[in-house]
Amino acid sequence: MKYQNDLAFARQLDEQDPLRDFRNRFLLPQHNGEDAVYLCGNSLGLQPASAQQYLADQLANWKNLAVEGWFQGNDPWLNYHKSLTGSIARIVGAQENEVAVMNSLTVNLHLLMVSFYKPDNKRFKIIMEGGAFPSDQYAMESQVRFHGYDPKDAIIEIFPREGELTLSTEDILNVIDQNKNELALVLFGGINYYTGQFFDLKAITDAAHEAGAYAGFDLAHAAGNVSVQLHDWGVDFACWCSYKYMNSGPGGISGIFVHEKHFTDKELNRFAGWWGYRRDKQFLMAPGFDPEVGAAGWQVSTAPILLLALFKASMAIFDDAGGLDVLRKKSLRLTAYLEFLIHEINKQQEEEVYSIITPADPAARGCQLSVVCKRNARVIFNYLSQNGVIGDWREPDVIRLSPVPLYNTFEDVYKAARLMADALKAI
Repeated sequence: MKYQNDLAFARQLDEQDPLRDFRNRFLLPQHNGEDAVYLCGNSLGLQPASAQQYLADQLANWKNLAVEGWFQGNDPWLNYHKSLTGSIARIVGAQENEVAVMNSLTVNLHLLMVSFYKPDNKRFKIIMEGGAFPSDQYAMESQVRFHGYDPKDAIIEIFPREGELTLSTEDILNVIDQNKNELALVLFGGINYYTGQFFDLKAITDAAHEAGAYAGFDLAHAAGNVSVQLHDWGVDFACWCSYKYMNSGPGGISGIFVHEKHFTDKELNRFAGWWGYRRDKQFLMAPGFDPEVGAAGWQVSTAPILLLALFKASMAIFDDAGGLDVLRKKSLRLTAYLEFLIHEINKQQEEEVYSIITPADPAARGCQLSVVCKRNARVIFNYLSQNGVIGDWREPDVIRLSPVPLYNTFEDVYKAARLMADALKAI
């Protein structure tokens, strides 16, 4: 498509957008009595307008049924979590019994590493991307130390080549091959939180398996954002948060994926809890853990119904929109339009003031563009905030902007870019 740097053009795209009415199903923050330009779905998704009702319904069940709410009412709590697995499975490209909704992201990462990081004297190394989100780094360091290894010896971080900002798939695969005799696990983010790079998960998975290692992914910035096919790609495990692109609320419920090929592997360790016990005998309260078949067997603690209710409100919107493939088509156009407008700003300057470090290849990114500001970066970010553009800041000079297809418009993108241009004149 040939884009135009024009408000009328942006509004024309919105008129043609088959998803345009879904914006009305979310509550946008206000700025001077108008909707703010919210481009921070990579950090926290907006509240569905229906969230209060979904939550109120379960509060009413608690009020009216008390403990009987586990077994009575329209949505008995005992199986409430199962009502989400179909939607989640479609989002991450899984079979329904390969996903479970549970806990929070880093808790799930630890629980899955109990199963899939099994170091021995020969294989003990983990490969990860350099510059991963700190929580992943801390989790891996603590797991390595727990097993008696020094992170300096056991963890291999892959960084971009000198002078480059993102990782080469070729380099990732080469490092995996070079360490194949000592490698236990490859654990990457699906999308790097800082650069916005979407990694080739299938290629990484295939290389890990060729090396005799497991492949797992933290999909915090990928789930609900880009299309993934975890089952078909043979990924061993994955986990994600749901409060970013899946709008479950601050600190919302997380989820896991475990490939069905591991369901009957009794050699896998796991930390067990009653909620993961096989459902047909759960209330016999018998000693000895006998897990439920599927990812549900990795559950530990009782499902938090109020958090699940908030998540369910958002999943209903995803389902009504037609799923992630439909959303992704709009997402590609929104992000490409923002990219075009930023390039237009640079053409008016004597230098490239706004440098996009996110890959230019649409297949190698999601919604997010990470923009290096080469002139008065923090001042520009503050100017945007003061004028109703909500993005987020990463030291020392990066602004992350993420137009989300469910609730962002082409006019939002146009307004944000216009203010980025205005900021250069105002400072």
